[in-house]
Parts: sequence; structure tokens; C-alpha cells
Amino acid sequence: MAGNSSRRGAVRKSGTKKGQVVGSGGKRSKGLEGRGATPAAADRTKAARRGRTTTRDTSSGGGRGQSAGGGRGRPPVRKPEDGPENVLGRNPVLECLRAGVPATALYVASGTEADDRLKESVQIAADNGISILEVSRIDLDRMSANGMHQGIALQVPPYRYAHPDDLLSQARQRQEPALLVALDNITDPRNLGAVVRSVAAFGGHGVVIPQRRSASVTAVAWRTSAGAAARLPVARATNLTRTLKDWADKGVMVVGLDADGDTSLDDFDGTGPIVVVVGSEGKGLSRLVRDNCDSILSIPMAGPVESLNASVAAGVVLAGIARQRRG
Repeated sequence: MAGNSSRRGAVRKSGTKKGQVVGSGGKRSKGLEGRGATPAAADRTKAARRGRTTTRDTSSGGGRGQSAGGGRGRPPVRKPEDGPENVLGRNPVLECLRAGVPATALYVASGTEADDRLKESVQIAADNGISILEVSRIDLDRMSANGMHQGIALQVPPYRYAHPDDLLSQARQRQEPALLVALDNITDPRNLGAVVRSVAAFGGHGVVIPQRRSASVTAVAWRTSAGAAARLPVARATNLTRTLKDWADKGVMVVGLDADGDTSLDDFDGTGPIVVVVGSEGKGLSRLVRDNCDSILSIPMAGPVESLNASVAAGVVLAGIARQRRG
């Protein structure tokens, strides 16, 4: 720089290895400008990852860094397929085996102290040809979410659902007026199991559930049904409203349950083909399902109880219909 070239250190001495070097003359001044506040330590990695993802998406036109749903580097979420389940605990396992729940394997942890429940479970499994496998307690811990298995677990295979048309076919084969139950907004598998048990007890021909937003036949439902799920078909409907319309076209009366129904159970004629639609205790029947019901049935109650549990209400109605058909 003019006027400062004689300043000590301004120009490197000629004897140095790199030779004489002068300043940049302001050509790299932009590189010295500030880039804003430094992000927090927890955000630095995320910010860098976002920068890399954005660059990759721009250059490749939405390649690996962009999911099909427009997400940023995240694969689409897929619903897991139905698979085998494990019943955990000595009492639940013994109840399932006593009820005749179809099982594929009985797991017993090595070194587990045997009591009457464990001995009976092993004996029932052996008598029914169920594989009995001795595994380490660590392996059994991995099979359970909370480790509360008490040294025993029962593997239950996925349930094989029937088609809704199969339920009417079964009624025709038995030469009986159809008695079916459809569940709407029932998400508790214990309610599902209890309804299946009631339908089987009062001569029903099957239960239909929606494919989405509904409880399915899990190990809990198996246990609650006391083995009735092995004798009574449970069907899955892709669209419950459409299935009810199809049954109505085939001469089946669609009856919904509600505390504010227009028909009392005491005045209802249940001798013809019927499908009883049961909604949840909280939400009740959905609007589309309710609009497709021929009538809304209510259960007369003497006490100040506003509503009954879904499975209890279904059992009361089924018992009343079975009494009429016997008479």
C-alpha cells in the first residue's frame, strides 16, 4: 500500500521462502462480512441437515431427500400389517388356553418358578399340540413392552376375518332369520370380545366391524370372548354404511341402538332378519350409519342410568330378540 510499504511487516522480505506477498486490496472483503448470529449448539446439526436436504432436492428434482408425500427426508408412514400377538402373564395365558384360543407357541422363560397356573398352561398346550419353547428371560423381555410377562407368553396368530356376505349365507344355510351385530366406533377389544360372546350365546350368526377406526380381534378380544371367536365368524367391512345398505336391499332390517331411540325394546318385533348396530357409549352412532337405520331402538331402564356399556346394551337386546324367537 502506498505510503506504508516501508512499514515493518508490510512486505515480506525477499529472502523468505514464499517470496514477496502483498495484501488482497479488498477483493475478498465480502468473505469477511458477518453471517448473523451463531445458532445454538442443539440446532447446528439440524440446520446443517436441512441445508444439505434442500440442496439435494433442488439439484436432483426431489430425489432421495424428498419423500413422495412432500416431506423432507422422511419416508411415508405405512400402517403395519396384522401379525401374531403375544398374551403375557400367567392368568391371561391360562384363560386363553382354557377358552380354546388358537395358539401357535407357548414361551416359558428359563429358570421360572413353576406354580399351578404355569403347570396347567404347559399341560393344556401339550394336550393340544401347541409348541412349548423354553427361552431366556431376556428374549421374553424383548417380546413384551413392559416386561410384565411373569415368565410366560402365548403367541396367537392373526385372526382370519370373514366376508360380510358370508354371515348372511350362514343364516340361510341354517334356515333361520339372520341375527347379526354391526359395531360402529367400538375401539375397545374387550367390548368386541364381549359382543362376540353374547352373539354366540343368543343364537346370532356373526359380527361385522369396520376395517378402519375399530377394535380388531386381538388377544384381548380372544380372551374376553371366552373362545366364542373361534366358533362365531367376525367379518370386516371396507365401508360399514355400504354394507348396511346392501343388507337392507336383501331384506334385512337395520336397527340402531340409542338411548333416545324412537322404538322401545318392549314394542319391537325381532322375529325377522335383523342387524343390530351398536355405537360407542360416548360417541354413539355416526351420522351416516344412523341415517341408514330403519329404526332406532332404545332400552327401557327403571333407574336414573343414562346409558349402558356397548357390550351390555348389545347383550340385553340380543336376549330380548332370542326370547321373542323362542316364543
